[in-house]
Parts: sequence; C-alpha cells; structure tokens
Amino acid sequence: MHSNDPTLEGVTAAELRRDLLDARARTLEIVSDLEGDRLMGPPLSIINPLLWEIGHLAWFQENWVLRYYAGEALTRDDADSLYDSMKVPHDTRWDLPLPTRQETFEYMRRVLERVLNMLRADPVEPHLAYLVRHVTFHEDMHGEAFIYTRQTLGYSAPELATGAKSDLRRTALPAGDATIAGGTYPLGSTPGAESFVFDNEKWAHPVQLEPFAISRRATTNGQFAAFVQDGGYARENLWSPEGWQWRSGIHAQHPVYWRPSHTGWAVRTFDRWSPLNEHEAIIHVNWYEADAYCRWARRRLPTEAEWEAAAGGFDKRRFPWGNTFPAPGVANLDGIHGGAVDVSTLAAGDTSTGIRQLIGNVWEWTSSPFQPFPGFVPDPYREYSEPWFDGNHMVLRGGAWPTRSRLIRNTWRNFYPKDRSDVFAGFRTCAL
Repeated sequence: MHSNDPTLEGVTAAELRRDLLDARARTLEIVSDLEGDRLMGPPLSIINPLLWEIGHLAWFQENWVLRYYAGEALTRDDADSLYDSMKVPHDTRWDLPLPTRQETFEYMRRVLERVLNMLRADPVEPHLAYLVRHVTFHEDMHGEAFIYTRQTLGYSAPELATGAKSDLRRTALPAGDATIAGGTYPLGSTPGAESFVFDNEKWAHPVQLEPFAISRRATTNGQFAAFVQDGGYARENLWSPEGWQWRSGIHAQHPVYWRPSHTGWAVRTFDRWSPLNEHEAIIHVNWYEADAYCRWARRRLPTEAEWEAAAGGFDKRRFPWGNTFPAPGVANLDGIHGGAVDVSTLAAGDTSTGIRQLIGNVWEWTSSPFQPFPGFVPDPYREYSEPWFDGNHMVLRGGAWPTRSRLIRNTWRNFYPKDRSDVFAGFRTCAL
C-alpha cells in the first residue's frame, strides 16, 4: 500500500460487510447449478472458463486486501500462476491445473472470511475501505459476466433472488427526441460527489457541447428488425470499412441471438427461444451494428459527453431522475426482471426532459473511443483501465438489467471492443 492510494471515507464496517456478502451470495446464485464440463465451457475468446473466473474472484480479494493492504501471504502457493489475469494468457486458462469445484468454493470462502475479519469495527481505515469496496465492485462486474457467459453458452437463466418485481406498465412518452441545450459540460466525476470512483472517471473537465437532440427511448427490437428487413446487413454503404469486414468475416445477417421463424423473428434468451418482442430494447448488438443502423436511419450515436449531459444535466445529477439511489420502480437493474424490458416502462426514472431508461435495461454504445481523461493517473489496480486505451474499445454508459444498482451512476464508464455482441448492450440515437 502507498500513502497516495485512493481512500474511502464515511462508510461503515457493517456496510462494507453487507455488500461483500451480498456480492458473494449473487455469485453463488449464478453458478451454483453448474458442475463438470458446464463449469469450463468451450475455449472462446469472449468468455472465461467459469471455474477459473470464480477462483479469480478469490485471488483478486486476497491479492488486494490481504497481500497489498495487510502484507499477508497468499493462502495458495499457486494462486498467482493460476488466477492473475494479467499474467495468465486468456487462451491458456482452459488448460490450467485448476482446483476442483469444491476446492475453488472453499478457497473463496476462506479468503472472504479473512477479509470480513478485517472489518470488525468502526472506523474502517480509509485505504482499507477503498480496497474492500473495489473488490466488491469487481465481484459485481464478474457477476454480470457470469450471466452473459450463461447466455453465450445457451445455459438456462440463473435463479436470482431479487425480491418483488416492479410495475412494468407502459406509459406514453412524447414521440421523437428530447432537445438538450449546448454549453460547457463538465464530463466525468467531480471530486467529492461520489464516495468511490474508478480511475477512468477522474476527473470532471470542460467539454464544449453543441445543442443536440437525443431519442427519448432506446432503439427497439422492432426498429432494428426494420433495418434487417431492409437489407441492412447486405448493404456495404451502411457500414464502416472495419464494420463491413467484421460482418463479412462471420457472414452476419441479423443480430447474434435472432433467427427467422414462420411468424417473424425468434430470439434466444439463455436456453429458450421466443417470439421477438418489438417493444423491448434491442440487446446483444455490437458497435458496428449500432453504427450501421444509425446510417440506415439517418441518425448517429451520441458522444459520451452528450449521453452524460442528457442523463445528468448541467447540474450533474447522480442519476437521470435525481440523486436518490436506484429503486426497482425507476430502473431495470439487479436482474430483477430477468432480461431487457419494454422501452415504454419505468417512467419514474425519466429525466426532466422526458428521456427514459438511461440507467438500466441495456448498456448503451456511444460514439466515443475509450480514452483517458486529461491528467489521468492510474489507481493501484493499473490494469483496470490503462491497457484498454487502445482505440478499439468504445465507451458504453448506463448499465443493463443484470448490473448491480450499487455500482452504476451517470458518470460510470464501461468499455468493450467494437465487435462484442455477447454483452448486454444496445443503443439510442441522436439526430444528425
């Protein structure tokens, strides 16, 4: 640990323990029914073997809280050689001498117990509080990855204990776009506004915005189906050169989990096929597909500064609806509905300009490459952001249906390569 490491003030030991335990309970819910080959899966570039990834969670906790902060030895001599994601090449993870399922779960339990033992009383030392919060959020993010891995592999939907579902009544929105005034917008997190921020959000800096008009709803399955029906995947002029290369390389003719049926389109959600719901947000499309749709619709993707200004306003609200934390009635988060929902629901989460579902439901692609903000300094976990400022990763905003509500806010930056359609991503568009 170093004296200039980030700190976290004002959070209690009980809160840190509660969220650590909740993140672990969610992990176990998602993977508890998987054994044998289903815990490994085929070697694919877009996923990890789940048995490896579960062990990596324990290693990450142990590495940052117990070794980096407390100076303790790792509980497994082979932990670094098995689970250090920056040192173990991705395509070798299926061939490692991984511990058994039972041994892996026991490793997780043992490490978590040691971390919890460090959180017995208040006040919690601020560096420790920061690292505990970081490993909790790391587990939350992997939990979402476990869920999209189940989707990728066609496994059944995870059985999640989510409590009461919120009301999903459709509520009319004015047609068309919301107009957002231009001006100098402070893009990024403001020091002191959030208790915990990631390095790539630091810090708010002025960006000049022209007035723009952004769709009040995310692009729907029905809208995207019209693009497909109009030969969108066959018209090279609608695609960027590298997008066309991607499309041609895999012979894509429609979104990855769609197939034609005698009544229109069917879509696969986990292990089940069902008729496409035209009113739900399009999900599982990559950046190239979103970009091509925009050319067809004579629209464009928002920049990340436009997206954040639409969500937070120039007064920098924490969430589209204000500063109160997400509840089931305002945003589709925490896996509560088991998938993307109708874009006309959850009106309680609207912005004052009538933009709906900016937080939750589907991650939204922007036109902005993932790049450091001015004055970027990596946090202790240098590999979180810095290796991905490569020009191929694009910024996504807003969270998706399985994203944990404690993780997300308007300034949170996600990032994926342009060709990733396995993640829970859709988009909304702006007027040209």
